[in-house]
Amino acid sequence: MINVGIAGVGFMGMTHYNAYQKIRGAKVRALCEQDKKRLAGDWRTIKGNFGPQGTKMDLNGIDRYSELDELLADPKLDLIDVCLPPSLHAKVTIAALKAGKHVFCEKPIALTPADARRMVATARKAGRQLMIGHVLPFLPEYAFAYKAVTGGKYGRLLGGYFKRIISDPLWLPDFYNPKTTGGPMLDLHVHDAHFIRVICGMPRAVQSVGSMRGEVVERFSTQFLFDDPDLVVTATSGVIDQQGRAFTHAFEIYLEKATIIFDAAGIGKDWVVGYPVTVLTADGRVQRPKLPAGDPAEVAFPAELKEVIGAVRTGTPSKLLAGDLACDAVVLCQKQTQSVQRGRPVKV
Repeated sequence: MINVGIAGVGFMGMTHYNAYQKIRGAKVRALCEQDKKRLAGDWRTIKGNFGPQGTKMDLNGIDRYSELDELLADPKLDLIDVCLPPSLHAKVTIAALKAGKHVFCEKPIALTPADARRMVATARKAGRQLMIGHVLPFLPEYAFAYKAVTGGKYGRLLGGYFKRIISDPLWLPDFYNPKTTGGPMLDLHVHDAHFIRVICGMPRAVQSVGSMRGEVVERFSTQFLFDDPDLVVTATSGVIDQQGRAFTHAFEIYLEKATIIFDAAGIGKDWVVGYPVTVLTADGRVQRPKLPAGDPAEVAFPAELKEVIGAVRTGTPSKLLAGDLACDAVVLCQKQTQSVQRGRPVKV
C-alpha cells in the first residue's frame, strides 16, 4: 500500500482525493491545508470548470496538518501529492524530495523552465520519482489517439490540430498573474503542449500570434516547426470573456492511413459532443471506437493515479508523467509567449 499525503485542498486536491478512493494500492493518509474549514472537511467553497463541486467530507482517520513541514515529516507517507498554486510547486516539490518522498505534482511542473529543471535534478539526486499531473493522455479520447499514434496502426504521423479554450475563470483572481498561476498558456495550453511533445517530439521552433493580457498571453494560435517539414502541427488556446461556453477541447490528428477527430464543449449546463472520437480511414470508412463509459474526467484521474502508484510501487518511471517531459512543455509555453511578444518565430 502506497500512503499518500495531499498538499493543498483546492479544486485539484479535491479531484485527486476523490480519484484515490476509486483505485487500489494507495490510500490518502494525510492532508495539508491552511484553510481551517477545508481542513475540517467543509469543501463547499471549492469549485472548478468541470466535475462535481465541493461538499462536506468525512475525514475521520486522516491526519491533518496546517504546515507543510509537519506533512513532510510524517514517516508513514510514501508519496506527496502537490496540489498547491503553481508558484509553490518548485519549493514544495524540492522540499518533499529532499525529505525522501516521491512526488506527484499537478501541472504545470513550474512557472519557469529553470525551476522545472531544478525539480528534475533534485529528484534524480534524491533517487525519488517525480511525476507531473498531465492528465490529458488518460482522458479516453486522448488515450485512444495516443495509442493510435504510438502503436503505428494507421502509419506515420503527419501532423495535427489542437484546440483548448475556456471562459474567463472569474473565481481565480490570480489567473493572469505570471508569478502565481501563469495565465492561459501555463494553466491551460500546457496540456496540449505536453501532448504534442509526447507524440511528436520537441519542435525546433514555434511561431505564435495572439493577444496579451498584461504580462501573459490571453488568446493565441501556434505553428510548431519540426525538422521534418512534412510534420505540420498547430494549436489554438486561450480565454474568452463570454461565460456561456465554460470549456472546449478538440483535435484532428493526421496519419498516413487515417484522420482521427474529436470535438466537445461545455455549453451552458450541457456537455455537448460535436464529434465523438471518429476515425476516417483511407478506404473511406467512418469508425467510432468504443471508449470507457462515464464522465471522461472521472475515468481519467483514477487512470492517471494508477500510473503514478504503479511507477512508485515498481520503481519504473512513467513514460507519460515524467518530470523531464513536463519541463519540455513549460519550455514550449515560454517560447510561444516570446513569439507572441516578439512577433516572429522563436527557436526552442
